[in-house]
Amino acid sequence: MGLIQREIERRGIPTVSVSINRTLTERVRPPRAFFLRWPFGHPFGEPGNVEQQMTILMEVLRGLSAIREPGTIVDLPYRWRREDYTGRGASIRLDSSSE
Repeated sequence: MGLIQREIERRGIPTVSVSINRTLTERVRPPRAFFLRWPFGHPFGEPGNVEQQMTILMEVLRGLSAIREPGTIVDLPYRWRREDYTGRGASIRLDSSSE
């Protein structure tokens, strides 16, 4: 993914990735990345845990504009299934029932 990210960035579009394999991310050196020590297949969190997923998504989107140094990998402090995400996630509703 980092190779594609670098090419996209050369065209003026900022990119960011979420990684659960730090060693591979260090080798590929994407322009910006966030690392979570979570199980494979769950880079944004547990299925159905919207608060958890939105918390990670908002962290990543903030990093898109905040990270200036190419190749930066940010270690997120969240622990798998040991955090309370109540109220941390964005207050954005993704379904049409909120209208």
